[in-house]
Amino acid sequence: MRGSRPKKRVAALGSAGALVTATLIAGAVAAPTANASAGSGHGKDREARGAAIAATRAAKAGIDWQDCPADWNLAKPIQCGYVTVPLDYAKPYGKQIKLAVDRIGNTGTKAERQGALVYNPGGPGGSGLRFPTRVTNKNAVWANAAKAYDFVGFDPRGVGKSTPISCVDPQEFVKAPKADPVPDSEADKLAQRKLAREYAEGCQERSGAMLPHMTTPNTARDLDVIRAALGEKKLNFLGVSYGTYLGAVYGTLFPGHVRRMVVDSVVNPSRDKIWYQANLDQDVAFEGRWKDWQDWVAANDATYHLGTTRAAVQAKWLELRATAKKNPLGGVVGPAELISFFQSAPYYDSAWASTASVFSKYVAGDTQALVDAAAPDLSDTAGNASSENGNAVYTAVECADAKWPTSWRKWDRDNTRLHKDHPFMTWANAWMNLPCATWPAKQQTPVDVKTGKGLPGVLIVQSERDAATPYEGAVELHKRFKGSRLITEKDAGSHGVTSLVNPCINPRVDSYLLTGKLDGADVTCAPHATPKP
Repeated sequence: MRGSRPKKRVAALGSAGALVTATLIAGAVAAPTANASAGSGHGKDREARGAAIAATRAAKAGIDWQDCPADWNLAKPIQCGYVTVPLDYAKPYGKQIKLAVDRIGNTGTKAERQGALVYNPGGPGGSGLRFPTRVTNKNAVWANAAKAYDFVGFDPRGVGKSTPISCVDPQEFVKAPKADPVPDSEADKLAQRKLAREYAEGCQERSGAMLPHMTTPNTARDLDVIRAALGEKKLNFLGVSYGTYLGAVYGTLFPGHVRRMVVDSVVNPSRDKIWYQANLDQDVAFEGRWKDWQDWVAANDATYHLGTTRAAVQAKWLELRATAKKNPLGGVVGPAELISFFQSAPYYDSAWASTASVFSKYVAGDTQALVDAAAPDLSDTAGNASSENGNAVYTAVECADAKWPTSWRKWDRDNTRLHKDHPFMTWANAWMNLPCATWPAKQQTPVDVKTGKGLPGVLIVQSERDAATPYEGAVELHKRFKGSRLITEKDAGSHGVTSLVNPCINPRVDSYLLTGKLDGADVTCAPHATPKP
């Protein structure tokens, strides 16, 4: 379960998975050759060579920028185009796939321009194509960076407009109600295991040719080809959530190609964490942030009338859950759908008030507001296709990046133990990831993230109580990337810090992007403003 900013994400596998979801300009220049640190072993060397070949080819071809297709909903002056990359970097002249990219030019003068800033919002499975709208929507937090940089987004391989993959019919994927993710019996567990196995088989059936190549290292190689196609000698990169892991792997494979890199809300890059243990760690962090939200709701009882203590709010939640389990609200909202809706609050402070408001209405007798918020919309076929695709990419990348436990006994033991004290997300998260236990395609060994020759100082930004990417991940990446600086937002827990208004953080991000300068030591900042009820 990772996070990019979630659309309402409807989980697969009869469970409430995460909101996955839990994220460059003309003129060709010669692409630098791929760095030797791309890994040891013959296969890795072939992939490094393949990446260099693909980047050289992309630098010559450039990008044919056009007005964006109408159905992409990206109005002028945003422009769109495609970059061609090999499906398999070990075979750079073999099958090619197209990646969708978009851009908006810097808002400052020609003299102020510092190149392109490429963005990934997370997932895996998140689309970055909305990034240039931060300029068209006049997002004040990003106004200074926009003067210097073209804002460039892309859909990673398998996502959205970039050779999308699929694992199940999207309308089937969103159907509700799903089974309660918390099992009451061994029979419940068996049913969920069957769904997970069938989901993995569906991925193979619908997208089998793509699955072995849906890895973070391949997406990092794609990022380098995009850099070359943009005519950029070095990459400026902003990665949030899973985008931090993409940045960490890129920085390891191509340390000499990095100019500036900001990573925000950091996935723990340790090989021991990717991805099985990382998901278990999330369950603990989600429970903590769920309690933070309940404390806030209790403190604002005058507005929400859900109880004056955390325990009282939790009792109302358990009562709602039990009611929906017995008789799904509106026939469609059971415990799985409730978790998908309510988990927005531990993800993002921006969802605290809206989630509490819907909950409050329900307790006051208005069930419809909760049904409207939590039920799937079967008429939204485009949105449902996007949700299904996001879930497919999430699963494909996490399953392919690392070797997962295949023993059900291990999964059962670990999740049963965690659920005792961390019941909010544990089983929902387990079922979402269980397809990896029977994954039909090759599983890799994760990249050993480390500092290579030429890697500049990287800026790491992290809130202390983040649920989707626990704080330890930022500390781990900071250790691995020598010369990096860590900004900690203390007593805060929103996922995705750099887009929030915080006068201690925003100027530091601007200063780094505009000058390359980092503070002389790590910085601890006070939290951004607490949400208002």
